[in-house]
Amino acid sequence: MPAQTAAREVERLGLPPGSPLVPAEHAGRRVMAKFFRAIGDPTRLLLLEFLLDGERTVSECIEQVGLSQSRVSSHLACLADCGFVTARRDGRFTRYQVTDPRVVHLISLARALTADNAAALAACVRIDT
Repeated sequence: MPAQTAAREVERLGLPPGSPLVPAEHAGRRVMAKFFRAIGDPTRLLLLEFLLDGERTVSECIEQVGLSQSRVSSHLACLADCGFVTARRDGRFTRYQVTDPRVVHLISLARALTADNAAALAACVRIDT
């Protein structure tokens, strides 16, 4: 990142002059990689797909994915921490729902890309699920 651009970014962020900065494009890629890691787990992806149909209780999510309450709650907490879902208390229950309707488009696009590249993805040995 050119020095002038870095200086403007430091100023924009309200940091003291001369503060070290990770280049914005690098930081953005790290955040995007985190985004894909959050939804890259098969259980979290299944939960997201399940929640696309509407708000669900933790019990319904447990029944859908077939894992223990603690594992499902951990995955839901990850999705909530990353901003994909929100939790709402309803008496004794916690209900989860997808936060952003663009997730529907994201899942649709992922399904289409997966279908188009299924053979290559299945044969890929560099990425383990």
